[in-house]
Amino acid sequence: MVGLQTEAAAAGISHRTLERALADIKKPLAKVIDVDRKQPEFTQTVQDYVSTRISGYRIKDGRKMKRRYPIWLGRVEDRHGVQRRFILALWGIETNYGRHTGNFPVIEALVSLSYDGRRSDYFRRELLEALRIVDAGHIPLKHMKGSWAGAMGQCQFMPSVFCAYAVDAEGDGRIDIWHSVPDVLASGANFLAASGWKNDQTWGRPVKLPKGFDTSLVGLEKRLPLPKWQALGVRRVDGRALPRRNLDASLLLPDGPGSQAYLVYDNFRVLRVWNKSNAFALAVGLLSDQLAKGK
Repeated sequence: MVGLQTEAAAAGISHRTLERALADIKKPLAKVIDVDRKQPEFTQTVQDYVSTRISGYRIKDGRKMKRRYPIWLGRVEDRHGVQRRFILALWGIETNYGRHTGNFPVIEALVSLSYDGRRSDYFRRELLEALRIVDAGHIPLKHMKGSWAGAMGQCQFMPSVFCAYAVDAEGDGRIDIWHSVPDVLASGANFLAASGWKNDQTWGRPVKLPKGFDTSLVGLEKRLPLPKWQALGVRRVDGRALPRRNLDASLLLPDGPGSQAYLVYDNFRVLRVWNKSNAFALAVGLLSDQLAKGK
């Protein structure tokens, strides 16, 4: 712990913050180490993953949030160029609109993981960023809670992501992604915008493939313009023609041949910058479609 304090002090963290944040941590949190080492294998299909996350109540609550925060959603949309339905969908998928943000003390969790050895360098860097956040006065130490891995607040930012992209939308001098909905919405939008979001496009769409389709064309590494996919017989799920825009798209069959197919655009790749998971990006995109439909 002494070496960590020395490193943090050299990085500019104040002695007062180090004393408050680290003085009482004597050993790693056993629960954090246990969860990290015993993460279950991912055996759920992508379709099951998506279905469990786009529930009726999540759609209903997302539409309720759209009605509750129209002014802030409009401001964030205008400033960052990200459609509100995607901001809401990310909020909904990550923490169910702020209901489930994690109750682990972030500093203690990151200290535990930084000494565990498997990914110690990564978590040590995140710990230093977390200490900077406390040092800057954005959040009281006792309120700095998150997941067992240190993802924080209603948008589940790691500390390094917070320091790079989180936004003080309310202009009160603090960035509070734990309690301030405007800060949560703006921070999520800022991350997407900085990652290359295109506000004149959607994420993609589910599609129907013709019989005997050449599955060698499947994969994010392959791109064809929409007119080419149309010529190959790909259609919307209701059988209608694809949009006529000359957008490049990739074809995904996330659960293998015979499963639901999707054509995805550049914004899908931006969602994967947030979380490198096709299942996550599909869930966000499909939830956003549902939130766009209702008032």
